[in-house]
Amino acid sequence: MFVRLLPALLLVAGGCYDYLTPSQFSAAPLFTAAPLVAAPLYSRRGTVLTGAATVLVVLAVHLRLGIVLEVDAVTETVTVVTVAVLAVLINLLVRRSSERLASQREIAEAAQRAVLPGPAGRIGGFDIAVRYEAAQADAFIGGDLYAVQDSPHGVRMIVGDVRGKGMGAVAAVAIVIGAFREAAEQETTLEAVARRLERALAREATRRDSVEVYEGFTTAVLAELPHDDGVVRIVNRGHPPPLLLHPDGRVWALTARDPALPLGMGDLGTWPDRREEYGFPGGATLLLYTDGLSEARDGNGRFYDPEARLVGRAFREPGALLAALVGEARRHSGGFLTDDLALLAVRRPS
Repeated sequence: MFVRLLPALLLVAGGCYDYLTPSQFSAAPLFTAAPLVAAPLYSRRGTVLTGAATVLVVLAVHLRLGIVLEVDAVTETVTVVTVAVLAVLINLLVRRSSERLASQREIAEAAQRAVLPGPAGRIGGFDIAVRYEAAQADAFIGGDLYAVQDSPHGVRMIVGDVRGKGMGAVAAVAIVIGAFREAAEQETTLEAVARRLERALAREATRRDSVEVYEGFTTAVLAELPHDDGVVRIVNRGHPPPLLLHPDGRVWALTARDPALPLGMGDLGTWPDRREEYGFPGGATLLLYTDGLSEARDGNGRFYDPEARLVGRAFREPGALLAALVGEARRHSGGFLTDDLALLAVRRPS
């Protein structure tokens, strides 16, 4: 509110200064600042009115002091008029830039909805919540990804992190998610889904034939929740381990006993995927996340530890859990995340 009043305050201060001081003193800096401050804050009409008001105040002070035709007074008036005109031009440029930014934001939002559509709140009898937080202001999508797919074999999901930034990372996200949705529906095992994703990335690397693609990779964790069994099956490809939050406040990190390379690194060797199975009782919540959460640092360089922070806590719904994690990670890092983060939480009803 104060900032929007600043042009008017500058006019008042300039008028009082010019009126109360000898004629050899000038408030030109205050008068020229008023329309310039108004340019990025006000509409075009508001900027024009501020400029006109500034010129009128200058003329009124000069008339009151009887110095309208003196050289210094004429110079001050011409300076103020020139700056007022420039302020209007600046306002036009700012408005055009704002319109372009708004258009780009709309495009980014549309891209996010197309590439990372939010899943339904309830799938296959499980309560689902997702959250994507971009580290960069006004950014909506990057290299983190999530997807949930109901299938004849259970509810399958993936959370991953593509190496790199920019449109190349977004393209890789689209490839991984597209391949996952098809494979989740068709493949009978979670290991086969992971192999399909590996082949999809290999095909893309061959098609694009660029060093950046060949050096790229995607860490990912795949999970499967059978419809009629209280278990969760996990295949981890170099990704932070999921957390299983029990209703009594216990938290288990589902760490892979047989670590595997990230997706897209098949040329370095072949390690057979081995799914691992864990109990998933009623009332428990499964949390999948990218390293943007666990690598959020405070001013002393200490990482945010979601496992330690969640011990002994209970959340009524997955959405509340994700909101709490995002808020705590931002506070832990002083309000500035250094990396994007994607979160997916699934709760088995009691």
